[in-house]
Amino acid sequence: MTTVDAGSPNASSLAAAEQGLAPVIYFDFDSSLIRPEYHGTIDGYAKLLRNDRQRRLTIEGHADERGSHEYNLALGQRRAEAVRKALQLLAVNDDQLEAISYGEERPAVQGTGEEVWSKNRRAEFRLQ
Repeated sequence: MTTVDAGSPNASSLAAAEQGLAPVIYFDFDSSLIRPEYHGTIDGYAKLLRNDRQRRLTIEGHADERGSHEYNLALGQRRAEAVRKALQLLAVNDDQLEAISYGEERPAVQGTGEEVWSKNRRAEFRLQ
């Protein structure tokens, strides 16, 4: 298993870290259901965005390498949209949110096997 070096932390991840918020959540295989252990993360982003209406959040959906390119793009989009909808239900303005998909194109970890794939089934948060 090889981890991809994302370089130094960006302003987005630093802002989230200051608030104690994880920059990523993970999903089960072939699922866009937000797992219960990430509800606190979603709540934290909602609070941050409600308290500062100038902030924007891009939610990037990702998938592991299994499945077709088209399927994985759609799955990544469903994951990003699930997070977006959860934030909207917590009174975050839709104009503060953007949901995009990278499918399998930007793996967090290179390789094969469940340990690798589980790290690539994710949604990443980019605060602006």
